Amino acid sequence: MKRYRFKFYGRVQGVGFRYFVYTKAYTLGLNGFVKNLDDGTVEAEVEGEEEKILRFLELILKGNGILRIDDIEKEEVEVKGDKKFKILYY
Repeated sequence: MKRYRFKFYGRVQGVGFRYFVYTKAYTLGLNGFVKNLDDGTVEAEVEGEEEKILRFLELILKGNGILRIDDIEKEEVEVKGDKKFKILYY
């Protein structure tokens, strides 16, 4: 079990990105959260099997036809044991 924090840069707010991230994480059975940050980026923490997290990242990078990812920061963080994936609105 692994957990990673991702910070996505580019056109990632106002384009359905949080819901897109949620659907990919949910489909893969991953846990964690996604939220907009005040600086225009989006942060996600994703927890689960490493191979599923890598697949999640591949799907996110393919995009939804509207969003644009210019850069990603990735950091391994402590596993929290979340039971589902959530969109945070604060």
